[in-house]
Amino acid sequence: MEAQKNETPHTPSTPDTTPKVTGIGGIFFFSDNPKETNEWYAKNLGFETSEWGATFESRNADKPDEINQLQWSPFKTGSDYFAPSKKEFMINYRVQNMEGLVAKLRENGVTILDNIANSEYGKFVHIMDNAGNKIELWEPSS
Repeated sequence: MEAQKNETPHTPSTPDTTPKVTGIGGIFFFSDNPKETNEWYAKNLGFETSEWGATFESRNADKPDEINQLQWSPFKTGSDYFAPSKKEFMINYRVQNMEGLVAKLRENGVTILDNIANSEYGKFVHIMDNAGNKIELWEPSS
């Protein structure tokens, strides 16, 4: 009698929808003169800048067809965009399953600063971490 093979039937892989951070979407920091800072980085480090800073693209090693973007942006010192944080920087994290993540954060007692906002770029929400840093969460549009 022939031994049975332990074969698992092929099923299409289901996408991972775990609410979590998947990468860094942006680095934002204060500058006394954002325009001059953009110009300095363009002149000295070759950044391709616009009024919003610079955008860097990279490929996802696990999904070669996926191109990710990281936004680098100087903000005018004292901008209220980072409020209520008193820090001079803010990190934007790229996430998946924004609604699930916000629900998890609420359950964990994390301070959620606003409602999930939809834009042409995707979904955004702001939270505070335990060290008083404002964090921007971003789920890119598909």
